Amino acid sequence: MIPRIGLTIGEPAGVGPELVLRAAVKRWPARLIAYGDPALLRATAERLGVKVSLMPDDGERTVRPGLMFHEAMPVALAAEARPGTLDPRNAAATLAMLTHAAHDAKRRHIDGLVTAPVQKSVLDTTKSPFSGHTEFFQALAGVERVVMLLTAAPKKQPLRVALTTTHLPLRAVANAVTPELLQSTLAVLHGGLKRDYGIERPRIAVLGLNPHAGESGHLGTEEQRIIAPVLKSLRSKGIELEGPLPADTAFSAERIARTDAFLAMYHDQGLPVLKYAGFGSAVNVTLGLPYVRTSVDHGTALDIAGQGLADPGSLYAAISEAIRIIATRTP
Repeated sequence: MIPRIGLTIGEPAGVGPELVLRAAVKRWPARLIAYGDPALLRATAERLGVKVSLMPDDGERTVRPGLMFHEAMPVALAAEARPGTLDPRNAAATLAMLTHAAHDAKRRHIDGLVTAPVQKSVLDTTKSPFSGHTEFFQALAGVERVVMLLTAAPKKQPLRVALTTTHLPLRAVANAVTPELLQSTLAVLHGGLKRDYGIERPRIAVLGLNPHAGESGHLGTEEQRIIAPVLKSLRSKGIELEGPLPADTAFSAERIARTDAFLAMYHDQGLPVLKYAGFGSAVNVTLGLPYVRTSVDHGTALDIAGQGLADPGSLYAAISEAIRIIATRTP
């Protein structure tokens, strides 16, 4: 018995379809099932000269070369996808693809979900807001809190960075960091490190919000009013927490070696460090969902889409991480 891994192809005009095809020609200890328009995958394979078999999903859990897909999946594109050229007419098909994949993951038709990048600007509308995969899957799953965790292994020393807030404008971050949000984030992060990484007593380093972690209130008071009290309360419950730490000195080699995960307050506080350490091989993991979900660490790369230049390294790492997490969760 091997896991069944769903692969969503992402933005049809981006690099997602070709990356999924690159993954399909490798041999994995898993069955790969594509979520997306089969006609687009076939056309992409022909254009790039990728020789891969694309077959209807038979529901089995045996190793079989190639890529499976759902014949009845309602995700046909409304217009022909042209590499590098966004077409809002295909937004509905992309959202249907993600919805179908999430539904299959929740009902255990697949054991894990790996997502290629989407173009948020095409999917986000006033009638149907879309701020990202993480928030979209959270809403579909009906869970109160999920946490975005990115992981890389520079020189085989794991670096994991989680986010308290995700896709928010910088001016909105300070108001969003509340005691309730921070406490729920740390609870999900702590539980995810135990469940998905097998770490019995996770050690978490928490960054401050302001420069120099507020410098005793001279550069901001969020550390004194919000972050420090939450950390003190959780420490009393046996959770190992360090901080709040100045973000500019937190990521020392010595601290990385003794820390299981860092918690940043906002997107661009922690992720530049992680992506510098492992760009192209880093993985985005969503903690708190009822199923395993991983993703790549990059965007749709419209400028090189369809040219066969996209590096599949991050997708390969995301598939490997999903397989590893499934094995860790399974007794």
